[in-house]
Amino acid sequence: MLDDRAKILLKALVERYIADGQPVGSRTLSKASGLDLSAATIRNVMADLEELGLIVSPHTSAGRVPTARGYRLFVDTMLTTRPQSLDELAQRTRDQLMPDQPQRVITNAANLLSSLSQFVGVVTAPRKPTVFRHVEFLRLGEKRVLVILVSPDGDVQNRVIFTPDDYQQAQLIEASNILNTHYSGLTIEEMRERLRSEVDQLRADMATLMSAAVQAGSDAEAAATDQVVVAGERNLLTVQDFSQDMGSLRRMFDLFEQKTQLMRLLDTSSRAEGVRIYIGGESQVVPYEELSVVSAPYEIDGQVVGTLGVIGPTRMAYDRMIEIVDITSRLVTNVLSQK
Repeated sequence: MLDDRAKILLKALVERYIADGQPVGSRTLSKASGLDLSAATIRNVMADLEELGLIVSPHTSAGRVPTARGYRLFVDTMLTTRPQSLDELAQRTRDQLMPDQPQRVITNAANLLSSLSQFVGVVTAPRKPTVFRHVEFLRLGEKRVLVILVSPDGDVQNRVIFTPDDYQQAQLIEASNILNTHYSGLTIEEMRERLRSEVDQLRADMATLMSAAVQAGSDAEAAATDQVVVAGERNLLTVQDFSQDMGSLRRMFDLFEQKTQLMRLLDTSSRAEGVRIYIGGESQVVPYEELSVVSAPYEIDGQVVGTLGVIGPTRMAYDRMIEIVDITSRLVTNVLSQK
């Protein structure tokens, strides 16, 4: 627990460090905080904050900088945004989304986030639930089965699965008939929920094959929707915090190129309401201590279908990033929900 004096000093230190990028000393902090305190008192409070893991002293300076824990406390309890600027931002950005095609909206939104933040903009493509019309199982060999899933629009997905038992083609046909009769027209998630409630009524072999079909459908759905648009990676080259460390830059560019961890992070964000902030170093969600992510889900007709956000250094103006991400998510929601 921090007293009011410690909170004011921590808030001033974080804000000063975000603005200047230099470790903050006691004299600077005295002026920035507006508190009439002696240098010795400020040093004592800073020592307490350092002991709590909220700030740290770099080896090359007598000043202090925030830790991930310090940023988190600042973001959660001390940050104030300026909602009066949202209308102006919305007015300036609405036309840039160009709602003629959903894919153009996604691409333009990523570019817009990057342009406004001067960091990296990321947007996941809308997720469309996979509905299946027809399924077939084809025996390929001992304990190897080909699952063929056909969607209502004729899209065909094939997946090879390995089964614990060796099924004969007659058993596979029986399982296909049950699925096609009772589950056709459901989404993969609806199939999963229904199968979970009915599994006790099915024979073990049928339950295993049906579960395998659902998993194959989930894999196909994930492969089809794991699309993320990234814009503005080169902006990180000009960020002071990164420009001196080519190793960090290389790791971050790998993150944007491979996109697997990025998708995992954004998928986590899509399950939360409103703007979320992930600060590198405080958990496994963001893999690099130097990065923070400000993200929010967006919707189509009331259903969350994707996530967008800004990725930048932990030393970012979080209040501004929250505004940018919040208004962009709302604009994308409105544009994509238009009939």
